[in-house]
Amino acid sequence: MANLLTALRLLLVIPVAMAIVDSSLLANWFLLVLIIIAIATDYFDGKVARALKTASARGMLFDHGTDFIFVTVALFALSTIGLSSILLPLLIIVAFSQYVFDSYYLSKQKQLRMSFLGRWNGIFYFVPTVLVASSRLPVFEQTQAIFNLIIVYFNYALAVSTLASIVDRAIAPLLQKDK
Repeated sequence: MANLLTALRLLLVIPVAMAIVDSSLLANWFLLVLIIIAIATDYFDGKVARALKTASARGMLFDHGTDFIFVTVALFALSTIGLSSILLPLLIIVAFSQYVFDSYYLSKQKQLRMSFLGRWNGIFYFVPTVLVASSRLPVFEQTQAIFNLIIVYFNYALAVSTLASIVDRAIAPLLQKDK
């Protein structure tokens, strides 16, 4: 059941990205609904897995990998319309690759090893998609330029925090050796 929720989020990647790039593809309210569904499936898949006692390292990798694909593709879409620097999705690719490599190979764990900053970045990566979908609603039509400015600056802040997460994960093993 939990993996079905994650798979649903994975199926939303392309329609959401395409609708971000071309606002005429989907009704703006429907784009927001799809993004909310993606967020809800992210929130509930782990809870369902734990409640049904089906949580596993593979399920966690599927969940986090799907989050990575969803936000990276959505942020690439935002970069094509000028609402994000291409730097942010590229940094997310580096951070996620480092996360997987560090967890499985450097730390030699059998599951992903989360960090505090990485976890919060993962949550905040969804925010720009919510903002862009919300800004396109008729009720916010007059303030879309303000929304766009907020989205751009928020994405720069995410790029800085993602870079900080990469550095934090890179130096963590060095700090542990000193102890």
